[in-house]
Amino acid sequence: MIIMNEEKIKKPREFKLTSLALKNRNTVYLLTIIIVIFGLISYRGLPKELFPEVVLPTILVQTVYPGNPPIDIENLITRPIEKEAENVKGLKKLTSTSLQDASMVMVEFNTDIPLSEALQEVKDAVDRAKSELPTDLMTDPFVTDVDFSEFPIININLSGDFSLEELKRYAEYLDDMIESVPEVS
Repeated sequence: MIIMNEEKIKKPREFKLTSLALKNRNTVYLLTIIIVIFGLISYRGLPKELFPEVVLPTILVQTVYPGNPPIDIENLITRPIEKEAENVKGLKKLTSTSLQDASMVMVEFNTDIPLSEALQEVKDAVDRAKSELPTDLMTDPFVTDVDFSEFPIININLSGDFSLEELKRYAEYLDDMIESVPEVS
């Protein structure tokens, strides 16, 4: 008796969406054109801004304590302020710098925290830290918000073998020339 191997005849696999698109080419072309037209209309209607305002709730605490080295500034001023600022809600990042005669603590909040609320939280934290700060500080720590939109995009410095009046005249001329460019606001 002879046994033959039967090969299974495989039915080709079919992806229905592709088959439907191939059978209805004109409909696919029409849908593509409609999507492109609506995309272009939407793109033209989007509001655009040259320099969109980015609000990052960042608070700066500056404390001046003249006549002290950075190590004393860190131990006497920066660390007590950091210790209290770490407990504020919505804190994202805390960075500090202790310099000769001055301390700077940057408190960055999550973007969902309103700037006024963040400022008040840091002021309260600094008030709590005042009991640990030196009593002979000339001024209280200065707490302010940092507005990044107020920082210039570019600074241009002029120098040369000219008198101050000539440099000022060149600077004003350069200022007028740059402002006359339509893309510069």
